[in-house]
Order: sequence, then structure tokens, then C-alpha cells
Amino acid sequence: MAYTAIYFTRLLGSLSKTALESQTKILRSLSYVALDVRDDTPRENLVSLINVDQRTLADMVKGKNLESLKQLGGVTQVATTILETDVKNGAKEAGVAHRRDVFGANRFKKPPAKSFLSFVVEAFKDMTIIILLVCAIMSLGFGIKQHGLKEGCNFKQSKQFEKLSDESNNINVQVVRDGRHHHLSIFDVVVGDVVSLKIGDQIPADGMFLNGYSLKVDESSMTGESDHVEVNGKNNPFLLSGTKVTDGFGFMVVTSVGMNTAWGEMMSSICHDLDEQTPLQARLNKLTSSIGKVGLTVAVLVLAVLMIRYFTGNTRDDNGRKEYIGSQTKFSDVLDSVVGIIAVAVTIVVVAIPEGLPLAVTLTLAYSMKRMMKDNAMVRKLSACETMGSATIICTDKTGTLTLNQMKVTEFWPGNETIDDDYLTEIESEVYQLLQEGVALNTTGTVNKSHATLVPEITGSPTEKAILSWALLDLGMNINETKEECEIIHVETFNSEKKRSGVLMRKNNEKTIHTHWKGAAEMILAMCSNYYVRNGELKSLNEEEKVELGAIIQSMASKSLRCIAFAHKKVAEDNGQASEKLQESGLSLLGFVGLKDPCRPGVRTAVESCKNAGVNVKMITGDNVHTARAIAIECGILSPEQDMENGAVVEGVQFRNYSPEERMAMIDNIQVMARSSPFDKLLMVQCLKEKGHVVAVTGDGTNDAPALKEADIGLSMGIQGTEVAKESSDIVILDDNFSSVVTVLRWGRCVYNNIQKFIQFQLTVNVAALAINFVAAISSGKVPLTAVQLLWVNLIMDTLGALALATEQPTIDLMARTPVGRSEPLITKIMWRNLLAQALYQVSILLTLQFKGKAIFGVDEKIKNTLVFNTFVLCQVFNEFNARKLEKKNIFKGIHKNKLFLAIIGVTIILQVIMVELLKKFASTERLNWEQWGACIGIAVLSWPIGCLVKCIPVSSKQLMDPKNI
Repeated sequence: MAYTAIYFTRLLGSLSKTALESQTKILRSLSYVALDVRDDTPRENLVSLINVDQRTLADMVKGKNLESLKQLGGVTQVATTILETDVKNGAKEAGVAHRRDVFGANRFKKPPAKSFLSFVVEAFKDMTIIILLVCAIMSLGFGIKQHGLKEGCNFKQSKQFEKLSDESNNINVQVVRDGRHHHLSIFDVVVGDVVSLKIGDQIPADGMFLNGYSLKVDESSMTGESDHVEVNGKNNPFLLSGTKVTDGFGFMVVTSVGMNTAWGEMMSSICHDLDEQTPLQARLNKLTSSIGKVGLTVAVLVLAVLMIRYFTGNTRDDNGRKEYIGSQTKFSDVLDSVVGIIAVAVTIVVVAIPEGLPLAVTLTLAYSMKRMMKDNAMVRKLSACETMGSATIICTDKTGTLTLNQMKVTEFWPGNETIDDDYLTEIESEVYQLLQEGVALNTTGTVNKSHATLVPEITGSPTEKAILSWALLDLGMNINETKEECEIIHVETFNSEKKRSGVLMRKNNEKTIHTHWKGAAEMILAMCSNYYVRNGELKSLNEEEKVELGAIIQSMASKSLRCIAFAHKKVAEDNGQASEKLQESGLSLLGFVGLKDPCRPGVRTAVESCKNAGVNVKMITGDNVHTARAIAIECGILSPEQDMENGAVVEGVQFRNYSPEERMAMIDNIQVMARSSPFDKLLMVQCLKEKGHVVAVTGDGTNDAPALKEADIGLSMGIQGTEVAKESSDIVILDDNFSSVVTVLRWGRCVYNNIQKFIQFQLTVNVAALAINFVAAISSGKVPLTAVQLLWVNLIMDTLGALALATEQPTIDLMARTPVGRSEPLITKIMWRNLLAQALYQVSILLTLQFKGKAIFGVDEKIKNTLVFNTFVLCQVFNEFNARKLEKKNIFKGIHKNKLFLAIIGVTIILQVIMVELLKKFASTERLNWEQWGACIGIAVLSWPIGCLVKCIPVSSKQLMDPKNI
């Protein structure tokens, strides 16, 4: 069209020019030219959006300006006329790309990530690095070859966090397009989309309320106020991105996305710091600081001794001449010697401080987080990795976690008789009609059927999907047609306290109002005064019959069925004004349905693993006590002889009515809590923590948020979990499977164990290096290991050693231990035993080589020093194998599975050979012959039998694992 318009304009211009040249009279100029241009593009597929003032719409929603909305004609007018969206069927799929071009994508611009240079600057804030850097500059100035920098991992860690942040922000939302419900990424939402909202959902973008019932929103993320705001079409139709739905359900039309939303505006003004220091990292920094002070003291003593020896003429060069002869010594020689002595002292400080410990933690956490993602666990909070290893109690949901969450109706009881197969012929027509209304109207699920031959697409919670599927496929009900024939007056959404939902409705062109309730069978039964029997007769419900129907509910529950009841009441309209209050008594029971949700495969084994690991599993569910007990026995949480009589199974109301003393006395014995409210779950977590337990909690609902926050480790469900639950949790279980919870437990223990391994290994290096240099400097005035050699040891032991031990994967043995708990010391007596034994052996051997090595091997000073250096490094390499197992004597078990460990050992040995044999000038070494290499290796290998013998020495401390597994 643009091309045609330009072409005609130019053509007319050229024609007028020709006419002017041929005539002397000036033609009258027209104010416009009208063109009839043919366009074959189907009009229904075009979205022009020419009437949209994006800034006005965005400001109106962000400012919640009702006056502006009235001027635009209301929500429906804005949606249909301005945004060109069908309020019922949503936006057209064909126009989505155009909407994204016009209004932008629903993504937020993140603050610029910290550059690599900024991490380098941060590293230079370390005092040790500054001292080392000054020493290096001095060395360069005087031509002394020396190295003084080491690598860090914070930049990589920052990138890892950024990737995890993207993953956690990518949530799914339900959008209506072309009349069908689609599950999309939040990033794919566009202006004009109609979004379905239910309890626990996050509002994906700024928009306005179209229709729905009892919709309440938590706007604390935007306003800081904890009160829940009611959203409706009259007083407050505005919905802001990032807020959470806490009650009700409804539909919204999107008016702004991405950086044009209120949340986007706020995001642009703040900067997130992705760094997070975990409690263990804080403890390690404190440990590093303490050891650093010891190292600094030793370095000062060595500096003083070497200085005194030098200036008193007690040091000699390689030719045997005194290095300092008063005024006869050149100033440049004195300066070179002093800088060399200072360099040795500084190097001792660097080697003494185990700065590799924080690096090891970073590597362990980064590696573990990446591997846990593959095992269906996304870590949102770093400290949870460590804390999970100490967990003593896991409080778990039933539905979707222990079970498959694939509900299917297996039984139907109209009254006190069951119907097996032919539902249609056996349900009386009046009951069928009432049941159809109750199913179709009292639901948050939807049925999409675009073509008669296609299988209907059902969306909603697993329970809603199961009931709708049963109604459609088994009963032949027409859900959408029933909805169109009736008017909904008021809805009471499902509530975890009342365990039911209700709807007030009337048929079109009728005045009679009907109340329909659906919910937990025993709750609905208590509200009923009558019940329909199989032939459609309405009978009065006396106490005896209530007991009989209660027995039916109990029998269904004992078969692990979730029992849902339907009830109805007809209410005459009062003076033409319908009351919005639903009747809660005098109802007529329509019938029960039993829904089966089978246990997940492997759950029983996972629960058994937890028990063997000393971790108690408690099930907290909203189901009735009989269903809960049946599932708990099936999963292995309960034994068949345990029940309410011995206190292993309680109901939520019973638990909350205990006195504080009774609760504390019974809390350890309780295995299952049925008919529990979110408050009961929170109360149990608080009691367990008060008793000294480290508590992990699984949850998926909005109401689980308080318990998830209160727990030491909150685990939310990635599939069924609401965004509120995920936001409140530390770890997201991506497959909603209890086996994945056990995997997280195993990884938590692995993280803690790997860090302990590296601490033992690193401190052995530090203690040995410190002792050797200190004794040698005091006794002979010379240190056996040069600055370059010490830094080389520091580099391979800190970086490569950390990487090797940090990447050990979880083993079955980890689940044979008792939990570490809250008070276990980071460095246990077992670790001190192993550490001191190896350090004592290394110090003894190396000092013997230092003072007697020339005589033993018949070599000169340079080769003797090379032997000391080579033996020291090889001792660390072989001790790295000892560090793999803190308590077990078989240090090679499972080593073939950790190919990275073997590769790092191989690389370390190759680099050491290159240092000794090829880099003689740089490393101050001499080449060794085969016999000398054999002697070094033989001395180093002895650390293996020594490590095995030492583990036979008992220590009086809490065992890290069961002695029977040693």
C-alpha cells in the first residue's frame, strides 16, 4: 500500500509538471488526492492498533486512575476498541507478532552485569594480595623473578547465578487466544492477551480485570503493604505486574508489558547484587582469618631471624662466602638480599593462609547447583545446599509429591449405592441435571473443544480435570452449553480451611436461585439434611443414615481414594434481589465421587532411604484421616499397626487444640497429620524447630508460603507449585517427586562432606609447609622451598585440589550417616586426627631430607633441595586420595566414577615433572634420575598405609557415619 501511494504521488507530480510546461496558465492545486487502492489482505487477520496511546494506558494502570478509564469507556471498551481483543476468545494468534513489534516483549532489562575487571578490583582488596603485589613490584624493580597472583572464581559464579535467575523468572501462564487456553512462558505474553488467573499465580504484566470472582491480590512486592487488595470491575480493576493472586479467580487483559509496566519501571531503578555469602562460607572466612594470623606470626618470626642472621654475617652464598661484610657490601647487593628475605616471608604468609577454602566452597556449590538442575532440583538460595545436609525432619505433602497427581474418578455413589459402569442409564434425570450444573459451574477448570471430532482439551487442577473428564466422557455432559444456559451470581472459591467451593446461580429466564457446593465429602455431608437415592427420590438424612454414609466415605478413603461430594439447595429469589450469601445448611446430597491418585514409583524406596539416613518423614495433607493413613502405609511412612490410638496419626484440629506442652511431648511421635490447614503445618514446623530439629518442608500452594519461609529449607513444587510458593522456597523440585527431595538431601550431605574433605587436605598442606619453613629458617637460616616453589604448591593445591575434591558426586554411603545437625563442628576430631598424622609424617620426612639428604643420597645442595620440593608436592598428590574418605579405610572406592578427579591428579603430576625436568631456571630445580624419582614416589606412597593405620585410632567425638559402615 505504501509503495502504491508513493508511486501514484510521484506519477501525479510528473503529470502536473508536464501540464505546466505545455500551458501558460497556472492550474488550481488540490488540497489532497484520494486514491482507491485495492488490498487483497483478509481484514480479519489484520491488527492495526492505530488508536493505542501506550504511555496513557501504562500510566493509567500504574496510577490506578479510574477517571481516565471512564473517559476511555471502561475496561471492555479499552479491550475491544483500543487493543482490538475479544474479551471472551482473547487475541488472535495471527496478530501476536505485530503486537510484540508495537508494544515490545514482556522482558525486563537487567542492570549491567559486573565486569571481569570489577571482580579483579574486589580481589585486590584482600590484604594478602596487596602485600604480595607490592612484593612482586619490588621484585620486578630489582630484576628478581617471582610470581604472586592466583586465579579466582567469582566471575564464573556470578554468571552461574545470572543463568539461574533467568531460569527461576521463566514461569508459565495460562493465556486465551483464538478461544483456546494456552500455557505460555511469561516472556511470550503480549499486550491484548487475555490471561487466566487463579490462586497462587503471579500477574505476568500490567493489565485490567475483565471478569471473575473474589479476586484478591497481594501487592506487597510493589507497595510493601501486606494487606490483600480486592480487584473487581467497579472500584479497582487494575492489576500490576509481579503481584500475586491470593484468592479467587478471574481473567485480565494485558495493557503493558516489559519495561513499560510498574514492575519494569521499578526494576530499572534498582540494581541486584547476585553475590550471596552462605553461613558455611562465613565460617570458613573466619577460619581463614584465624589461620592467617598464625601464618603472619610465623612469617614475622622468619623475617626477623633471617634479617638478624644476614646483618650479623651468619649467612653465606653458594660459594661459601659471607653475604654481608658491613660497608664492603654493595648497597644494591644488600637491597637484593633484603627483598629476597621479604619475599620469602610474604610467600610463607600466602602459603599459610588457606584462601583456597572459600574457592572450594564456591566450586562445590557451583558444581552441585549445576548437577542438581539435572536431578530436577533448582537451587534458589545457596545456603539451602549446606543446610539440607543437616536436615533431620522432612515434612512432605501427599498429592503430587508422594503420589502421581494424576487423578481419575474410579467410583460414584449417588446416595448409599454405587454405580459401576453404565452411569447414564442408572442416574435419574433430575439428579443428572443438578449434577451437571454443579460440575459445570462450580469449577475453575475449562473445556476447549474446537471441532466435534477432536478430543476435548481440559485444563485446571488435577482434581478439577479428573471430575470434568468423568463428566464429559463417562456422563456425556455438555459443560460449556450448561455454562451458557446459566447465570452465575456469586462464587465462593475453594478454601484450604473449609475444604470446599460453592456457586450461587440461576438459569437464564428463571427466577429461582440455586446453591451448589463441592468439596471434601465429610465437610459437605455435615451441611446436608437430605440426600438423593439411586432412583432420584429425595430422602431426609437422619443420624443413622449419616453414619452409614460416613462409613462409605471411610471405606473409600481406606482404599486411598479422595472422596469429593456434591450438594445442592434451591432458594427462592427474594424480592428480585439475589443474596450473595451461599446457604451452608439444609442442603441435599447429590452423591460422592472417589478419585484415585496412585503413589509414585520409587517413593517407598525413597522414604526408606530417609529413615536409614536418620531423617524422619512426616506427611501433612488436607485429605481425611483414612485416606492419609492408607497412602502413608502404602508409601512406608507408617507401619500398618500405627494409627490414631498411638498418636502417630492426628487431625489438624486435634493438633492445634493441644496445649504447647502436649504438642512438644507428642511432636516426635506424629507421622501423619490429616485435614490440616496451612496454620497447622506452620505450627508443626515451629514446634519441630523449637525441639532442635533441622526441618525441610515441601509445599505447592499459596497458603504453604508461611511454612516454607519458617522451615530451615523450603522446597516448592515446580509443576503444581504456585508462584507464591516458589518465591517463598529455597529449592524448587522441578518434577514434584519425593524421590527428588531425597536427591536434594543426598546432594546437601555431599556438599558438606566435600568441603570437609578439602579442609582436611588444605590444612595438611598449610601445617606442613609452615612447620618445614619455620624450623629450617630458625635452624639454618635458609628455607628449603623457594618463593616460586611455594607458590606453585599453593596454586596446584588450592585450585586443582579444590576442583578435584569439590566434584566428588553423592554416594549411597552418604545416606547411611546420621544427620550432622546444628552443633557439629566444621573441623571434627576425626579430621584433626587424619590431618595431624599426615602433617607430622611429611614434616619428619622433609626435615630429614633437609638436614641429612645430601649424605643419604650423595648429592649436592641443589639436587637435595629439588628432592625436598618434589617429595613435598608428591606427598600432597597422594594425600589427595586419603582426603576422599574421611573415615573409610578403602580410599579408592568409587574413584573410577570421578573421571575429573583422576584427570586433575594426572595433570598435576605432568606439571610437576615439567617443573622439575624442564623449568630448572624458573623453579630453581635440578633434573633427577630414575632412582631419585623412585625415592620421592616411594616416600609419598607411604602416606596411604599411614592414613589407613591412623583410621584405626578411635576418637571420642560424634561419628560422621555409622561404625558398621566403616
